[in-house]
Amino acid sequence: MPMTVVVTRNVAARFRGFLASCMVEIAPGVYTAPRMNRAVRERVWVVCEEWFDVLGEGSIVMTWRESKLPGGQGVLVLGVPPVELYDHEGVLLAQSSLRTADRDLVEGGK
Repeated sequence: MPMTVVVTRNVAARFRGFLASCMVEIAPGVYTAPRMNRAVRERVWVVCEEWFDVLGEGSIVMTWRESKLPGGQGVLVLGVPPVELYDHEGVLLAQSSLRTADRDLVEGGK
């Protein structure tokens, strides 16, 4: 039973209440469960998906240790994450988009 972490951003209060009922909120919008089994993790995610389909605001990211997946980590995302996740030769990489001002600096100060 691996550690599961859920990070929420700008979600309705019902998500926060639900997640706090089955996980520990260690910081605002950050929930952990040190020994959440797969069945419970999947049920928590189904509830989040169903509510997100109706409410559709903010974002939710769930991650847990999963040795059979790239980087040894499972990741599920609802909403718009600030990064895109890629599998590169078995390693999970996160890529974020540069803001226009930052891109101009990188490309030579246009």
